[in-house]
This record gives sequence, C-alpha cells and structure tokens, in this order.
Amino acid sequence: MDIRAIGLGLAFALMWSSAFTSARMIVADATPLFALAARYLLSGLIGIAIARAFGQTWSLTRAQWRAIVVFGFLQNAVYLGLFFVAMQTVEASFAAIIASTMPLMVGCAAWIFQGERLGVVGIGGLVAGFVGVVLIMGARIGAGADMMGVLLCVIGVLALTIATLTVRGASSGGNLLMVVGLQMLVGFVALAVATLLFETPQVTFTPRLVVAFLYTCLVPGLLATFVWFLLVGRIGATKAATFHFLNPFFGVLIAAVLLGEQLGPRDVLGVVIIAAGILAVQLSRQSPRRV
Repeated sequence: MDIRAIGLGLAFALMWSSAFTSARMIVADATPLFALAARYLLSGLIGIAIARAFGQTWSLTRAQWRAIVVFGFLQNAVYLGLFFVAMQTVEASFAAIIASTMPLMVGCAAWIFQGERLGVVGIGGLVAGFVGVVLIMGARIGAGADMMGVLLCVIGVLALTIATLTVRGASSGGNLLMVVGLQMLVGFVALAVATLLFETPQVTFTPRLVVAFLYTCLVPGLLATFVWFLLVGRIGATKAATFHFLNPFFGVLIAAVLLGEQLGPRDVLGVVIIAAGILAVQLSRQSPRRV
C-alpha cells in the first residue's frame, strides 16, 4: 500500500465519519427523507456535470450499470434513508458506531457465504468487534436510546453491507465521476418516491441547515464516494475496507467536538474494541483462502 493509497484512505474515513454529525444537524431542521432526496439530486447533477466537463461519457459497462442501480438503491436510499430517519432520535456518535460495523458484517458474510477462511486472527476480530458493539449498545440502551432508531440503523448497515459487495464492479471501467453522479440520482429517485409515500416535507431554513446540507452534498456525498472508488480501484475492495477501522474514532470525535455529545467509559472501551476487531478482520482478509 503506497502513500497515495494511505492518503486516500485517511481522507475517505474522515469524510465518511463526518457525515453522521452533519446529518444530525440537517434532520434537526428538515424532514429526513425530503432532505436526503434533495441532497442526492444536487450531488448527482453536480457529479454528472463535472464528469461531462472532464470528458467522461455515458458509455459504461454492464457491470457498472448494474452496480450503479444496486449501490445507488441500497446505500443511498435504504442505508442512508434509514439512518437519516433514525438520527432524529439517535445521537450521531452512536449512529457512526453502528455504521462502522459494516466491515465486520462483510467479513462475516464472506466467511459464511463465499467460503473465505478468516483464520484465528480474523475470527477473533469478528468476535471482538461484536463484543464491542454489544458493550456500547448495552450502555446506550440502558441510558434510554430509542430502540426503533437503533433497529433502523442496524437494517441500514445490512443494506450497506450488500452494497459494498457491488463496489468492485462500479470501480472498474473508468468514468468514475459519471458512476458516482448516476448512483446519486438513483438514490434521489428512490427517496423521492419514499418521501411522497411516507412524509410531509417540512424545512426550517437556518444557517446551520444550509451549511450542513451543502457540506453533506459536496464532501461526504460526492467527494467521499469518488475517493472510495479511487481507493478501491487502486488497492482493491478488501484492502480499502481496512480504513473503516478508523471510522469509530473519527465518528465519535467529530460528534463530540461539533455537537457536544458525551461519551462514557463503556463507549470509549467499545470503540477501541470495535476498531481493533475491524482491523483484525481486514488484515486477515488480505490473502483470503478458499475452504
């Protein structure tokens, strides 16, 4: 892994983790599905415009089109849609911690369904990671966390896990900005339908909402997705996912600094255990062996 890949991975982890804090700010002043649909419309149009300006075309491979639809629906609509709804009642730091378990779920799915052998280190990482999750969830639920919001986050992570398995097809074949923009529009279409079915849009325009909305559109939404595809194209999805071990740290740190969210001793311990588990699983998957 070279210096550029490390830089891309650190940048992605920081941007990805910051999205939970900005989302928490957005849903304080706007209904979640409407706000997220608007975000994807703006991000998608900007992404496609930039792609066209750089000479990228609509000539994508069949695998890319398939991945655009699946990834756009599962990550952008289902995963983030559920998280936006949940973060009306769930703190940004807790949402970030739940979302950061995705690499553990990917490793577990690869082990069970794809025949990858994780070895002792990988299996230990899975166990440690889920122990950390249980530790944090026990503390948060005991402190009165909204169970419906937590359930929505868990379902969202399952959708993100499935979406992650499609990234390889979207990151090959070039036209990355076009791919990013199109999958944003897929999310917009799905969320626009969900908004019509389940929500009465309401917006209270505040400086915080405007700044958080624009930041979310341009940085975690557009730039982070593009950086992720670049990273996957450079070092592969398995190695790229190693950087997810930083997400629990960045997620809780940003929420604490910008939102003043408090962390207890069990939260801190759980974050360290989860991060160590994610790292162990990803390192174990660097050279997977078939059973």
